[in-house]
Amino acid sequence: MATTTKQKTAAAAAIATLIAIPAEGLRQVAYFDPPGILTVCYGSTTNVEKGRVYSLDECKQRLNQDMLRAVEQVNKCAPNLPVETLAAFSDAAYNLGPKIACDTKSSTAARLLAAGELKLACEQLTKWDKARIAGVLVTLPGLTKRRAAERELCLKGASNV
Repeated sequence: MATTTKQKTAAAAAIATLIAIPAEGLRQVAYFDPPGILTVCYGSTTNVEKGRVYSLDECKQRLNQDMLRAVEQVNKCAPNLPVETLAAFSDAAYNLGPKIACDTKSSTAARLLAAGELKLACEQLTKWDKARIAGVLVTLPGLTKRRAAERELCLKGASNV
């Protein structure tokens, strides 16, 4: 049975969420993340209200909406990826924005995805473990661990091609 785009999107979002939840943790009151971005719930940065307390249902809804958007962005830039590879890059896009998978001018990973070099693209994920803090690029251990999980998942999909 052929998998529809909708089924693939849902599967990739569900898998990516399994990486995002433990990596992000849950914080129901808005806070500034290490780079200084106002964040809430499971790492959501969209329309966050400073000082507001968000319900668990609101947090789950934000995660679902934001992750689906990330999957759709990656799928638009790099169509026809295996589900695991799509999920890995979608989690990275959820965390960092679509540049990692879509900006072929500044992302080696995006160039490799566009060229169909999936295994090499997967290997690029681990290079995206830094954040700018007080103007300095710093490696964050949580991002290192997250990118390693994405890489492993990504390679599973790339190996099935």
